[in-house]
Amino acid sequence: MSVRFVLAVAAAALLGGFGLAAPAAADVLVQPADVSSYDMTAGRLWSAVGAVLGIAGVVIGGLALARSAGRIGSGSGRRGAIVALVAGLAGAVIGGLVVAAAEGGPGTGYGIVGGFVALVVGLIGMLLGGLVLVRSRRAG
Repeated sequence: MSVRFVLAVAAAALLGGFGLAAPAAADVLVQPADVSSYDMTAGRLWSAVGAVLGIAGVVIGGLALARSAGRIGSGSGRRGAIVALVAGLAGAVIGGLVVAAAEGGPGTGYGIVGGFVALVVGLIGMLLGGLVLVRSRRAG
């Protein structure tokens, strides 16, 4: 599987996800007027899910990068790279949807801060996965 194919599939999934899920996410993320800083709202929950997926992508991508550099185990770390790409993409898409659907700033209950965190961490996971894929392709 080439890197171009993976990037094309990721771009198609990202665009399709935003196109199909944004109206549904906007309806789900409607918040009441009074939200405490301790309430778990739908926006905060989805941003936490996105952040966890992004962190999983970063951890798995880091381990795959260490494996491809020959520091741990043997092999190219290709499977870990693909998992890091998928987890990072999922985290970035969820974070982007939360940010796109948020109607207020920080502290309003829409989860915009966690959405930005999920977006950045997901992109880092995708970057690590892509780096490992390029490195495994060069070694092969």
